[in-house]
Amino acid sequence: MKNSSSLVYNVFLVVGDFLALVGAFSIAYILRVSISHVAIATPIRARNYLETFLALLPFFILFFALLGLYSQETYEQRFKEVQRLAVGVFIGILFIISYGYVFNVPIFPARLVIIYGYILALFMIIVFRNVTRWGRRILFKNGSGINNVLIVGDTKISRELIEVLSPADKTGYRVLGVVGGVKHPLKTSSPYALFASFEQACSKIGPGMHTIIQTELYSDEAKNSRILTYAQENHIEYRFVPGNSELFVGNLEAQIFHGIPVIDVHQTALIGWGRIVKRTTDLLISTLSLIIFSPLMLLIALAIKIFDRGPIFFRQVRLTRFNQEFRVYKFRTIHMKYNGLTPEEAFTKMGKPELIKDFRKNGDFIDNDPRVSRIGRILRKTSLDELPQLINVLKGDLSLVGPRALIPEELELYTKRHAILSVRSGITGLAQVSGRKDISFDERRKLDLYYVQNWTFWSDLVILFKTIWVVLNHKGAE
Repeated sequence: MKNSSSLVYNVFLVVGDFLALVGAFSIAYILRVSISHVAIATPIRARNYLETFLALLPFFILFFALLGLYSQETYEQRFKEVQRLAVGVFIGILFIISYGYVFNVPIFPARLVIIYGYILALFMIIVFRNVTRWGRRILFKNGSGINNVLIVGDTKISRELIEVLSPADKTGYRVLGVVGGVKHPLKTSSPYALFASFEQACSKIGPGMHTIIQTELYSDEAKNSRILTYAQENHIEYRFVPGNSELFVGNLEAQIFHGIPVIDVHQTALIGWGRIVKRTTDLLISTLSLIIFSPLMLLIALAIKIFDRGPIFFRQVRLTRFNQEFRVYKFRTIHMKYNGLTPEEAFTKMGKPELIKDFRKNGDFIDNDPRVSRIGRILRKTSLDELPQLINVLKGDLSLVGPRALIPEELELYTKRHAILSVRSGITGLAQVSGRKDISFDERRKLDLYYVQNWTFWSDLVILFKTIWVVLNHKGAE
């Protein structure tokens, strides 16, 4: 039988959001109308204000639902939840304002009520949801609301699921057993059993099963049919995870292909209108930034010429979308005598070949790199050496946000390069704002891959703002 704990939790969220909104906008009214002695634009009695607001409040909940704020995928990820709450409250307020304008009904007595209401609503809903989440955790620890899971299939994904769902008092899921398991059980806080067949698992577990997760399909279709039929007849939640976990990543689209239902699997979520919006944003921001920073760029170019002579720009062949090569532009930060040489060649030339190993081991970075000029250190620390890449963005070689543009030799080291090269490389990206030099090459590529497969326009904006913060605080620079 299905576990109804998720439904109960959703009901609590709906009720809590409703009460938090009522409380927030009631307090906003009190702060501006009852306590403040400043004259208000439209005198509205508290009773009329509250009645109108309560009548329109269900639309807030509707907008929240449309934004997925009552789906597990959203409320289990706090950052995504806060993002959508901010948008949901904003849309709700816009709706109320629009309603008042269309029907010529005054709703808010003063503009500050709207501002106070937005801030208080967002704060109170976030606090309430965290308290609710904490309460659910307590119930899980006491064994209430736990979803009992049977995993069918002995694959790598099965083992990952067991580890991810453990411990039960945090996730709300308890793995009771694995069908077809031939390996020794993993050491988890919630021990589970191994079953030779699905029928054996059903006879042992019985009605205590809430969810079946099948991680591999049997060659015998009758076996697969029996599992699905059992789940349907006993009202048990059924989920299927493909054996190749990389098959269903990125963007999925269900279609009817010549009368046959199919699922399109795209390497990246950045398709269709998303690409158009992203490119338009790149053009607008890069053009504006080049205009604003052109005086500074001119000063940097003069400083490089005066203090280190030689070429102003560093040019290097990099890779971007669809494996296309281009020349990236940066302000030169390397001494002229080492310019154009690989790190191995440069360190050998200066008589310090022992630095090669440290450089590669630390993710292509060493403290006080002797190749870097004095002005180059300043440019790297402030990330001003990256400014000429705005020209690459304008040309279409790069995007403002994307995977780091790697040289061909670096990319050969990574097996999933086809996925990374399905979008334009970027000046900044998820890897850069997650540590830059503080994380390894492999970790950076995993973050690049995650960005490619889970792109959203909102994530681009977040990364851009985080980049500004990282640059201003000199975090991970060099």
